[in-house]
Amino acid sequence: MTARFIIAAFAAAALSWSSTALAQDKANQAFLKKAIEGNFAEVSMGELAQKNGNSEGVRAFGQMLQTDHGQANEKAKAAAGEMKVTAPTGPSSKQKSDHDRMAKLSGAKFDQDFAKHMVDDHKKDIAEYQKAAKKDDAAGRYAKEALPTLQKHLETAQKLMSSAGTVGGH
Repeated sequence: MTARFIIAAFAAAALSWSSTALAQDKANQAFLKKAIEGNFAEVSMGELAQKNGNSEGVRAFGQMLQTDHGQANEKAKAAAGEMKVTAPTGPSSKQKSDHDRMAKLSGAKFDQDFAKHMVDDHKKDIAEYQKAAKKDDAAGRYAKEALPTLQKHLETAQKLMSSAGTVGGH
C-alpha cells in the first residue's frame, strides 16, 4: 500500500512538473513567434523611415532598425528552430496595419508619429524580452542577447521624439 502511494505521489509530481515545463515551453514559443513578427515589423518600419523620414536622424534610425532587426531575426529564427517552433514569415496583421497607417504620413508629422510609435513599441518589447531573458533556453538566450540593442533603439527613439516634438511645435 505504501509503495503504491509513493509511486502515485511521484507520478503526480512528475506530471505536475511536466505540465509546468510544457507551459513554460509554450510561453517561450509564443515569445519567439511574437519576437520574429516584431523583427519583421521593425525592418519594414525602418525601410519606411528611410523613405518617408523628414529628418536625417529619422532616416538614420530607420537604417539602424532595418540592419539590427534583420540580424536579430536570423538569431530569433535559429532559436525557434532549436525549440521546434514554426517561425512566422512576416509581421502580424496589427503591425501591418500600423505600417500602412504610417506609410500615409510624411514630413514632420511622419517623424513625430514614427518616433512616438518606436518609443511605445520598444518599451513594450523590452518588458517582454526581460521576462523571456529569465529563462535558460534558446528563447531566453536570444532575449538576453537582444536586450542591449532594444535599449539602444529606445534611447535613440526617445531622442528623436524630443527633437521631433520641438521641431514640430508640440
